[in-house]
Amino acid sequence: MTNSLLKRHDPLINKLLLIDESQSDALLQKLAAIDSPTTLAFLNQHAYNLAQQNLPMRRRFAQMSYLLRDGIGVKIACKLNGRAPRANMNGSDFIPKVIDYLIRTDADRYQFFALGTREPWLSKGARRLFQGHPFHAMDGFQPEESYAQYVERHCESNKVPVIVLAMGMPKQEEVAIRIKRELDMPALLICGGAILDFSAERFTRAPLIFRKTGLEWAYRLGKEPKRLFKRYVIGIPKFFYYVGRNGFGSAPRDPKHHLIE
Repeated sequence: MTNSLLKRHDPLINKLLLIDESQSDALLQKLAAIDSPTTLAFLNQHAYNLAQQNLPMRRRFAQMSYLLRDGIGVKIACKLNGRAPRANMNGSDFIPKVIDYLIRTDADRYQFFALGTREPWLSKGARRLFQGHPFHAMDGFQPEESYAQYVERHCESNKVPVIVLAMGMPKQEEVAIRIKRELDMPALLICGGAILDFSAERFTRAPLIFRKTGLEWAYRLGKEPKRLFKRYVIGIPKFFYYVGRNGFGSAPRDPKHHLIE
């Protein structure tokens, strides 16, 4: 390996906010106290692959306020880039914690939006995720510009919109940045992938042993081999090709992220 390669670092991996479990409460507090439009997204192996194939998506990830590590593939990529991967902050587990924290601390401060998937999963998933609190919902198959218009039309001036986008990548990231750009008020935009479908129990989560060992992808592949063959069987070798191509270094380069400033 050449010296020039050893000095290179992957900008997408370097963008990640890597935290320990003990720091998650501080992050929740920071998300609850936002005073401007704020985006939260998750980087897993599939997202990383898409970002390598789609320059606009790569730029959208770079624009996120918070980008968290999701999965064992990105854990390995962090190590190859000299960064301590810390806790696995996958969206399926962390997003419900965010919503629960906001509701427990001051439910009246927020209004909730669910943008993504389709009925009946949209309403069912949103009801469970938002714990029965009122919400506005729009399916995930509308033109991108429609979502910003919908949110602006329903925003209440005295409340903070909490907007869960569950329309898949790269659309949800594009919509999140568009809404962030057009809103002139505090708002929390969460890129949630299949979170509404999981909440509605349309899809089942892997058993805990798979999740704790970073093998949830293997469980999902076994359940849906045809749909997920390309994502994992082909996608995993691609992922390591991209990680190697983008360079990794032996010297740590772990930015200081202050959750409480």
